[in-house]
Amino acid sequence: MLSPLKLFFGVLIGCLAASMASAQPYPAKPVRLVIPFPPGGSNDVVGRVIAAQLTDRLGQTVIVDNRGAGGGIIGINATAKSPADGYTLLLVSVGYPVSIALGRMPAESLQWFTPVASVATGPSLLVVPAAMPVSSVMDLVALAKRKPGELNAGAAGPGSFQHLATELFRLQAGIDIVIVQYKGGGPALTDTIAGQVQMNVGSVIQNLPHVRSGKLKALGIGGPKRISALPDVPTFAEAGLPGAEATNWWGIVAPVGTPAAAIGRIQKEMVAILDSEDARKRFELEGAEVLRMSAAEFAQFMGAETEKWTRVVKQAGIKAE
Repeated sequence: MLSPLKLFFGVLIGCLAASMASAQPYPAKPVRLVIPFPPGGSNDVVGRVIAAQLTDRLGQTVIVDNRGAGGGIIGINATAKSPADGYTLLLVSVGYPVSIALGRMPAESLQWFTPVASVATGPSLLVVPAAMPVSSVMDLVALAKRKPGELNAGAAGPGSFQHLATELFRLQAGIDIVIVQYKGGGPALTDTIAGQVQMNVGSVIQNLPHVRSGKLKALGIGGPKRISALPDVPTFAEAGLPGAEATNWWGIVAPVGTPAAAIGRIQKEMVAILDSEDARKRFELEGAEVLRMSAAEFAQFMGAETEKWTRVVKQAGIKAE
């Protein structure tokens, strides 16, 4: 058993160590970036790019923590319950407001976090098998109208970005198609390439390599403008189908109550990262682009995205599964 004197000095040393740590400039230890999806997807690609860049600029390792279970819910909840000390950050994407729209997360959960920085955005991309006898968005729409209920679209599972982007396209085009749900974007894409399903509205990051290889034909970009990776592919609006835009995006948030000094440091470094030529080129290579917003604008943006996808879910009659 420790003597009272040794116990006193042990407590004193502990208090001094804690005081010294708190007095050190942020960050004084590694930072954890929670990505609420499995490795390999668009969230993981973007998150790892940012983690590597922040590691260089902060002088501390930014550890990627993939929490892939529950369609993002597990990672979101875990981060919200983490200490608000600046050492746990969360990568969010369009999947967050979609979860709210589906009732998987409460709307008030947006208040659990402090917006830190927007990161990047990447539109959806409508693709069809290379042998499909259509060459434009409206060709595909016309074919679907001639054959109601006969064309199939692959999706990455109920409530996924791919699912909702396809539902939005279906609603705006006024077509009757069957949306086939897979256990992820990979299997859905495999069957699209094989011609088992006739269309796929997924993220550019996912579909772009197969368009470049000639296995898929790109018909339209589901974003506000064309992208440099596919300059000859028109937007849905340019192709004659406005209102069908479905854009994925990524940003960083922190548990509410995180010290302003920590938030400010991350924001400062993110501005530098997003202004760098390296980040711009890397995102463009993946079919995305830098997304610049103030923290306040990012908060408003997430609220608007929640309202948008709630409307889509209601109109399409989508239920959480």
